[in-house]
Amino acid sequence: QVNLVESGGGLVQYGGSLRLSCAASGSSFRLYTMDWYRQAPGKQRELVATITTISTHYADNVKGRFTISRDNAKNTVYLQMNSLKPEDTAVYYCHLQQYDLWGQGTQVTVSS
Repeated sequence: QVNLVESGGGLVQYGGSLRLSCAASGSSFRLYTMDWYRQAPGKQRELVATITTISTHYADNVKGRFTISRDNAKNTVYLQMNSLKPEDTAVYYCHLQQYDLWGQGTQVTVSS
């Protein structure tokens, strides 16, 4: 059974940075495609970034500011978020595509 545990959210000022982490259990992490989604109050959950075994993809509204990466030795995927804006405020979720598995979510709040 695979589990996802997120960490790294918090409160940050406009223009600041945060790094989110998502640790996965299991022995096949290196083969997984992982996503970061976010959901702001009153809005639908949206895809922020994806990392496969060989590529990364970003939503237009975070491109150039956010970086998704992975450390297969640690079974962990990261989301480095720079130049944060108040509109980035949301609960951020990691998602494992192969199992359609979600983490518990971590709150990111950007103050103006």
